[in-house]
Amino acid sequence: MPNINEIIEEAKQTRDEIRLKIHLGSKDLQDEWSELEDKWNDFEAKAKLGDAADDIGDAASKLGEELATAFKRIKSAL
Repeated sequence: MPNINEIIEEAKQTRDEIRLKIHLGSKDLQDEWSELEDKWNDFEAKAKLGDAADDIGDAASKLGEELATAFKRIKSAL
């Protein structure tokens, strides 16, 4: 049977590993969010111009679909 110091050390190690994974996961989500924000700004600009040109509207629609999918993925990750 392990003594209390071994239990504490094992718990500390596990805690540190979990903290690192959460931190790295958060960074990944932050990076993805930053990219999505850039795409969102592009989408808004193209959507406003979509009335003036069909091909821009098509591109904006495709980008909108990509954004919706990415937002759902981030929401489910949170």
